[in-house]
Amino acid sequence: MSLAASAQWQWTDKDGRKVFSDRAPPADVLEKNILKRPGGRGTSAGATEMPAASTAATASVTAASAPEGAASAPRLSGVDKDLADKKKKAEEAEVAKRKAEEERIVKAKIENCARAKQAKASLGSGMRMARTNEKGEREVLDDAGRASEIKRIQAIVDSDCK
Repeated sequence: MSLAASAQWQWTDKDGRKVFSDRAPPADVLEKNILKRPGGRGTSAGATEMPAASTAATASVTAASAPEGAASAPRLSGVDKDLADKKKKAEEAEVAKRKAEEERIVKAKIENCARAKQAKASLGSGMRMARTNEKGEREVLDDAGRASEIKRIQAIVDSDCK
């Protein structure tokens, strides 16, 4: 029983990866690519011929081990394309997000500028102006209040109307 358990085949597949199996390699593997046989037997015609069921089973074992070999095989370029694509898309999304935020800020400044200019024109017209205080009461602006309001609005015009 231990002899059968230790029976190992070793060969290199068409991609140059080593394959280890307890079953013989598929028929398309060349004799020179078989590295190890169970029990150290030499090459014989019977060793390379297999029944169709055994060939199918070995092919499924080889196919099952192929993705593992592909995953563990080193990449030639040293760059993971999927990771690079995801990183590039994330950077593009971040740039688009920043650009949209900047556009929103510019639009808000333009609107603030227009409102401030309109308020400054109203205050400068000399018309009587009223505003609502913290208590909800209406109060008329005197000259000192009008001057402070004009000063505040001028600061807004200076900052947003560039």
